[in-house]
Amino acid sequence: MKKSYRLIGFVLLGVAASAITGAVCEVRRRNAMRRLLDTANEGYETAHDINYPEKGSYRRAKKLRYGPVYPGM
Repeated sequence: MKKSYRLIGFVLLGVAASAITGAVCEVRRRNAMRRLLDTANEGYETAHDINYPEKGSYRRAKKLRYGPVYPGM
């Protein structure tokens, strides 16, 4: 009887730990998604070469323009 209670206790402990871990991961994912959606709604470009132009070629960084860019201009 004592072994079965111990086994049930370990199983319940494992289920509780996995539920807490899942909840923490879900909260982090939602916060990250909210941050990305806020950035997208404000109209900012999120491409790596736009956010970090110094890591690319210097010539390409000179052509960096913000706002609407029309072809041929």
